[in-house]
Amino acid sequence: MLSKTDKASKHHTAAATSTTIDGADDMAPTRPMRALVRAGAVLTLAALLWGCAAGSASTDPEIRAEQIEANDPLEPVNRVIFQVNRGLDTWFLRPAATFYKAMLPPPIQTAVGNFLDNLNSPVVLLNDILQGDSDRATNTFARFAINTTIGIGGIFDMATDMGYPDHSEDFGQTLGMWGVDEGPFIMLPIFGPSNPRDTVGLVADYFTDPISNWAINTDRRWVNPTRSGAEGVDFRARNMEEIDDMERTSIDYYATVRSLYRQHRKDQIRNGQPNSLPAISRMPAMDDMPDMIDPDGESSVTATRR
Repeated sequence: MLSKTDKASKHHTAAATSTTIDGADDMAPTRPMRALVRAGAVLTLAALLWGCAAGSASTDPEIRAEQIEANDPLEPVNRVIFQVNRGLDTWFLRPAATFYKAMLPPPIQTAVGNFLDNLNSPVVLLNDILQGDSDRATNTFARFAINTTIGIGGIFDMATDMGYPDHSEDFGQTLGMWGVDEGPFIMLPIFGPSNPRDTVGLVADYFTDPISNWAINTDRRWVNPTRSGAEGVDFRARNMEEIDDMERTSIDYYATVRSLYRQHRKDQIRNGQPNSLPAISRMPAMDDMPDMIDPDGESSVTATRR
């Protein structure tokens, strides 16, 4: 039998334990904070790669000059990551894209691509506004309204037929429009070719995307990785032959990807408009790709992404 004193002591101990647990729950990181930590890891990776430049750059004057000309002082590190990404593509992404193409008829594949593009419209609209481009912002708003309603959630691209063409914008492009330098070329694990400016843009787009925020705030953690995976498979499937041909025919596949990415991003930032450099045509996909003679020279090939 417990005395009154023992019972009171036990009650106070239980209450204190409950209070401690409740306090721990209150102190637990929120879902947005955890997402912020993950995003910070991406930026940290970019910073570490950038900081490795001095140590990874070749001491050979000729090789060093080539790396500087290609804006790739991290080339030895980047090439290792590139090979890892190629392995992921060989073992996972390409087989998934092959299965996707084999199982779904072309009209369904087109509908999936349209739906994914429509989900990204709010991010495109925000960056149109941040760039001060009212015409493009109006076009994006009209596309989203038309395709979300008449196009049944974006499955059908009715807006293009009505005179509102598709275009892409992201915060990396916005920073470029604001005059922020791209920084050295970096190859991110899984995400692929990038640079410090575009890496910051990638994180900014994640946190300004309404779908991403909805998934984070409602504890639907499966939404964002599922969406990203679907976008990767859709892109790989749409460009299957072009990517395979480029990999097979390139003398230096890494240098080709690097050149295509940098030229494509420059073209996107200019919205397809020429500048003092030789003109680079705007291509939404990798169709009609000419042969690459000089991977790091200017060419009309621009698109490595949709």
